[in-house]
Amino acid sequence: MPRASDEASTLRVENLDVTYGRAVSALRSVSLDVPPGSVVTLLGANGAGKTTLLRAVSGTLRLHRGAVTAGAIRYGETVLDGQDPVAAVRAGVVQVPEGRRVFAALTVDENLRSGGLGLGRRTPERIKEGRERVFTLFPRLAERTRQQAGLLSGGEQQMLAIGRALMAAPKLLLLDEPSLGLAPQMVERIAEVVREINAQGTSVLLVEQNAGMALALADHAHVLEVGEVRLSGPAAELARTDAVRRLYLGEADATEGATGHATDETAPGGPERGAA
Repeated sequence: MPRASDEASTLRVENLDVTYGRAVSALRSVSLDVPPGSVVTLLGANGAGKTTLLRAVSGTLRLHRGAVTAGAIRYGETVLDGQDPVAAVRAGVVQVPEGRRVFAALTVDENLRSGGLGLGRRTPERIKEGRERVFTLFPRLAERTRQQAGLLSGGEQQMLAIGRALMAAPKLLLLDEPSLGLAPQMVERIAEVVREINAQGTSVLLVEQNAGMALALADHAHVLEVGEVRLSGPAAELARTDAVRRLYLGEADATEGATGHATDETAPGGPERGAA
């Protein structure tokens, strides 16, 4: 039986349906949990619904003309479905969107200070603690506090996007494609940072196109196909299934059978990216 403390910091998505406009069904009956202290990853092709799920959890779905039409999202006792992004941040759930989305005209320090603005009055001590945490994880940002964010490299902007989210002291961090477009060395650094953030007690729900990296980081994994969960299981076990090895790890001659729970092992579809 789960402990009360575990229940209070568990994300639960139950039978979630999401639509865009009046016709586009993006998610259908999606259910998953993110237990406290864990890393859970979502795999799937472009258009599978991964980003849509993060948007539904973080409250940003309406900004993209999407809506939860069935099901529930709860973080502990807080109901998140239908709430705005500020409610999610106040509950301890913060998203780092795909594409970094830093404020290009603001300095690194100004971007960091914008993190967690919806939390009300923050003491100078709390802001200082947040900055020190960020600069410990990303020493390069400490060297560029007065530089405009738009002049940073892609990797530095990704550091800044994650750092800005950490300024809100999240209990659950939603990461959307953090390694996208980065050089291999920077991808390795981002993976190290995710491990460090998790080791500090923050749970992570990770969408990542680098399946090898994602499965190595995660405790549990789900494969989305056209808006539905097709495979779920411990990440290490899913990494050994034929479907995942063939479709996501580039191993054409996988021979070991599936060991995770599977409802379907057909190839994921959906070429679109925007509603992913």
